[in-house]
Amino acid sequence: MLTTPDEQQALRDLSALEAPVRAVEERLASLGLALHQQDALAVDREATALHAALAAAVHHFSQAARAGAVPLPLRQRLATASGQVAAQREALARATAALDRAMDALLPELAAPRQRALYAPDGLASRSPSQGSLLA
Repeated sequence: MLTTPDEQQALRDLSALEAPVRAVEERLASLGLALHQQDALAVDREATALHAALAAAVHHFSQAARAGAVPLPLRQRLATASGQVAAQREALARATAALDRAMDALLPELAAPRQRALYAPDGLASRSPSQGSLLA
Protein backbone atom coordinates (compact mmCIF):
# COMPACT_ATOMS: atom_id res chain seq x y z
CA MET A 1 0.00 0.00 0.00
CA LEU A 2 1.23 3.46 -0.86
CA THR A 3 1.43 5.51 2.26
CA THR A 4 4.07 8.17 1.86
CA PRO A 5 3.38 11.40 -0.02
CA ASP A 6 6.28 10.63 -2.39
CA GLU A 7 4.78 7.25 -3.30
CA GLN A 8 1.37 8.80 -3.89
CA GLN A 9 2.91 11.54 -6.05
CA ALA A 10 4.83 8.94 -8.07
CA LEU A 11 1.57 7.09 -8.73
CA ARG A 12 -0.13 10.32 -9.86
CA ASP A 13 2.83 11.11 -12.14
CA LEU A 14 2.66 7.63 -13.64
CA SER A 15 -1.06 8.01 -14.31
CA ALA A 16 -0.55 11.45 -15.85
CA LEU A 17 2.04 10.04 -18.28
CA GLU A 18 0.20 6.82 -19.10
CA ALA A 19 -2.65 8.56 -20.94
CA PRO A 20 -0.46 10.49 -23.43
CA VAL A 21 1.63 7.40 -24.20
CA ARG A 22 -1.50 5.31 -24.73
CA ALA A 23 -2.91 8.04 -27.01
CA VAL A 24 0.27 7.97 -29.13
CA GLU A 25 0.11 4.17 -29.36
CA GLU A 26 -3.57 4.24 -30.35
CA ARG A 27 -3.05 6.94 -33.00
CA LEU A 28 -0.07 5.04 -34.37
CA ALA A 29 -2.15 1.87 -34.67
CA SER A 30 -4.95 3.82 -36.35
CA LEU A 31 -2.52 5.36 -38.82
CA GLY A 32 -1.10 1.93 -39.62
CA LEU A 33 -4.60 0.63 -40.29
CA ALA A 34 -5.44 3.61 -42.51
CA LEU A 35 -2.22 3.07 -44.48
CA HIS A 36 -2.99 -0.63 -44.83
CA GLN A 37 -6.51 0.17 -46.08
CA GLN A 38 -5.09 2.81 -48.44
CA ASP A 39 -7.64 5.33 -47.21
CA ALA A 40 -6.11 8.72 -48.00
CA LEU A 41 -8.60 10.73 -45.93
CA ALA A 42 -8.12 8.48 -42.91
CA VAL A 43 -4.33 8.65 -43.33
CA ASP A 44 -4.46 12.44 -43.30
CA ARG A 45 -6.80 12.52 -40.31
CA GLU A 46 -4.80 9.96 -38.32
CA ALA A 47 -1.46 11.59 -39.16
CA THR A 48 -2.79 14.89 -37.80
CA ALA A 49 -4.10 13.15 -34.68
CA LEU A 50 -0.78 11.34 -34.20
CA HIS A 51 1.11 14.62 -34.50
CA ALA A 52 -1.10 16.17 -31.81
CA ALA A 53 -0.74 13.11 -29.57
CA LEU A 54 3.05 13.16 -29.93
CA ALA A 55 3.17 16.86 -29.11
CA ALA A 56 1.03 16.30 -26.00
CA ALA A 57 3.20 13.36 -24.90
CA VAL A 58 6.39 15.38 -25.32
CA HIS A 59 4.84 18.22 -23.30
CA HIS A 60 3.81 15.86 -20.47
CA PHE A 61 7.17 14.10 -20.47
CA SER A 62 9.04 17.43 -20.39
CA GLN A 63 7.02 18.57 -17.39
CA ALA A 64 7.57 15.25 -15.63
CA ALA A 65 11.30 15.35 -16.34
CA ARG A 66 11.56 18.84 -14.81
CA ALA A 67 9.64 17.71 -11.72
CA GLY A 68 11.58 14.48 -11.26
CA ALA A 69 12.25 11.21 -13.01
CA VAL A 70 10.18 9.71 -15.80
CA PRO A 71 9.47 6.01 -15.20
CA LEU A 72 11.63 3.76 -17.38
CA PRO A 73 8.75 1.61 -18.75
CA LEU A 74 6.96 4.71 -20.05
CA ARG A 75 10.15 6.09 -21.58
CA GLN A 76 10.66 2.76 -23.32
CA ARG A 77 7.09 2.73 -24.63
CA LEU A 78 7.44 6.27 -25.98
CA ALA A 79 10.79 5.39 -27.55
CA THR A 80 9.22 2.32 -29.20
CA ALA A 81 6.37 4.45 -30.55
CA SER A 82 8.87 6.98 -31.85
CA GLY A 83 10.74 4.19 -33.64
CA GLN A 84 7.49 2.99 -35.20
CA VAL A 85 6.74 6.52 -36.43
CA ALA A 86 10.19 6.66 -38.03
CA ALA A 87 9.69 3.25 -39.64
CA GLN A 88 6.30 4.25 -41.06
CA ARG A 89 7.76 7.51 -42.35
CA GLU A 90 10.60 5.63 -44.06
CA ALA A 91 8.23 3.06 -45.58
CA LEU A 92 5.98 5.84 -46.87
CA ALA A 93 8.94 7.70 -48.35
CA ARG A 94 10.13 4.55 -50.12
CA ALA A 95 6.65 3.85 -51.46
CA THR A 96 6.33 7.42 -52.69
CA ALA A 97 9.71 7.27 -54.42
CA ALA A 98 8.80 3.96 -56.07
CA LEU A 99 5.49 5.40 -57.24
CA ASP A 100 7.24 8.50 -58.62
CA ARG A 101 9.69 6.31 -60.56
CA ALA A 102 6.86 4.18 -61.93
CA MET A 103 4.88 7.25 -63.00
CA ASP A 104 7.96 8.72 -64.70
CA ALA A 105 8.50 5.47 -66.59
CA LEU A 106 4.86 5.08 -67.59
CA LEU A 107 4.17 8.73 -68.38
CA PRO A 108 7.49 10.33 -69.36
CA GLU A 109 5.78 13.37 -70.90
CA LEU A 110 4.54 14.31 -67.42
CA ALA A 111 7.98 13.98 -65.83
CA ALA A 112 9.73 17.15 -64.79
CA PRO A 113 12.05 18.54 -67.50
CA ARG A 114 15.13 17.42 -65.58
CA GLN A 115 13.74 13.90 -65.36
CA ARG A 116 12.84 13.45 -69.00
CA ALA A 117 14.65 10.90 -71.12
CA LEU A 118 18.37 11.21 -70.61
CA TYR A 119 19.31 10.13 -74.13
CA ALA A 120 17.94 10.87 -77.57
CA PRO A 121 17.36 8.03 -80.03
CA ASP A 122 20.84 8.58 -81.53
CA GLY A 123 22.45 8.03 -78.13
CA LEU A 124 23.45 11.62 -77.51
CA ALA A 125 22.73 13.16 -74.15
CA SER A 126 20.03 15.40 -75.54
CA ARG A 127 18.59 16.67 -78.75
CA SER A 128 19.55 20.14 -79.77
CA PRO A 129 17.05 22.07 -81.87
CA SER A 130 19.94 23.65 -83.79
CA GLN A 131 21.24 20.31 -84.98
CA GLY A 132 19.91 18.84 -88.17
CA SER A 133 18.09 20.55 -90.94
CA LEU A 134 14.87 20.30 -92.82
CA LEU A 135 15.18 20.01 -96.57
CA ALA A 136 12.21 20.82 -98.69
